[in-house]
Amino acid sequence: MLIDTHCHLDAGAFAADRPLVLGRARRAGVRAIVVPAVAVANFEAVQRLAHATPGVGYALGIHPLYVAQASEGDLDRLQQCLQAACQDPKLLAMGEIGLDFYAPGHADAPHRARQERFFVRQLQLAAAHDLPVLLHGRKAQDRLLKYLRQVSGVRGIAHAFNGSFQQAQQFMARGFALGMGGALTYSRALQIRRLASQLPLSALVLETDAPDMPPAWLGGPGAAATARPRNEPAELAGIAHTLAQLRGLDTADVARECARNALRVLPRLQALLATESL
Repeated sequence: MLIDTHCHLDAGAFAADRPLVLGRARRAGVRAIVVPAVAVANFEAVQRLAHATPGVGYALGIHPLYVAQASEGDLDRLQQCLQAACQDPKLLAMGEIGLDFYAPGHADAPHRARQERFFVRQLQLAAAHDLPVLLHGRKAQDRLLKYLRQVSGVRGIAHAFNGSFQQAQQFMARGFALGMGGALTYSRALQIRRLASQLPLSALVLETDAPDMPPAWLGGPGAAATARPRNEPAELAGIAHTLAQLRGLDTADVARECARNALRVLPRLQALLATESL
């Protein structure tokens, strides 16, 4: 069984043929997909998509790269939505939240401080609602860990993990799983491939981040958009196969263990899969 723990299935890139995308994912062995929100503007879209699609759950949160456009009232709106959905079995986590100090123009002090304020408030909401978090972090792993130490009891997934081995150990010690996706399929991604092969398999979960982060066989981020096949959840099977190769294991065993890890860190997903799947 494959579980895509991070896929923007609500994106416009899937609007024209989403049922076909889901069919290909099902045939590839994907049984569940987690769809995170990125801003208040798409809360309703991810909720509606999840409720219309067996095996799909959602998360609510404000992405760090959307914080600049967000208002303080958006945090109030997030809190209201969480309260309204607290009994919704399709609500699996808070996300996508975190910090991003990588993108050009986003590392300036005022924007960084705003990201951190929104992040801390969302961690507090996650703790209050007993929800795991889907963490986005670029050039900010130590800062993420700092705030996780301040808000106790929060666990979840460090999405698209790209930190050091020592940072990985700190996330693992706090009950986090580490998301492995298309980046590990590139032979030049030495650090990520080393982490994928050396970290305990019990700490890893699979993800596509589709339509973003295409795996190597789709041409990669440098390929012309018009020539590059779209990344989609069905590619999770190839990502699982690459992870298995890096570890010298059978693909089915890797997929099974990563799915088990996803069910552990996203407890509501286990209840969801007990009644439905993709």
